[in-house]
Amino acid sequence: MALTIKTREINYSAADGSQLIGYFAAPENGQNLAAVLVAPEWWGRNSYTEQRARELAEQGYAAFAIDMYGDKKSTTEANQANEWMTQTFAQPNTIVERATAALNTLAEQPEVNADKLAAIGFCYGGKVVLDLARSGAPLQAIATFHAALGAQTPAEEGKVRAEILVLHGELDSMVTLDDVAKFRAEMHNAKVEHEVIVFEDAKHGFSNPQADERAQANGVDLGYNPQAETESLAAMYALLTRRLA
Repeated sequence: MALTIKTREINYSAADGSQLIGYFAAPENGQNLAAVLVAPEWWGRNSYTEQRARELAEQGYAAFAIDMYGDKKSTTEANQANEWMTQTFAQPNTIVERATAALNTLAEQPEVNADKLAAIGFCYGGKVVLDLARSGAPLQAIATFHAALGAQTPAEEGKVRAEILVLHGELDSMVTLDDVAKFRAEMHNAKVEHEVIVFEDAKHGFSNPQADERAQANGVDLGYNPQAETESLAAMYALLTRRLA
């Protein structure tokens, strides 16, 4: 049974001076809660990211849908999304600095147990949380959905604290199975506890019911797969239960 929840927006800033607005959700009367950062697809902090935060809250977690572009900007146009995303690649520290600011903000909330933190990310947001883990952030678990897996700075042995779960579509043309193999090698070399689950017949964006609509409107190779969505979320919740109990 889903819990009654509360939500609020939280203004915070990153080391680069960007002004960010996150979306916090938690059980109505929750205290000392395990908490999950939710990093968005390249579309920005939109209703989909907020929905995932609310779902986590209904299951007993505090959750924080984060803003990576500033002023909670979002779009449905791929060209605009790509422009904003690319701007966060221009300086090597931008992604980690903005994600770290969000994680610190989440940990400071009165409902949150700062010793029980995790992060999930979708598409671009998957890269965000993986880079956050690679930086040595105090995370117990990471789950990514159709994520960009490459790293400017590969994981170092002893630095990544989280157990990592990568949920990937077999037919993803944006992040290939070769990219998955390189990621696995990176994790093995750094001795990071990890698992990769590949879903048959699933494309990039498989977790988002709006993926087909976005694909048609923008001419990009996305596709919603309800079975992969259901199975990937179940795997994510199993990881969170195990690591944040």
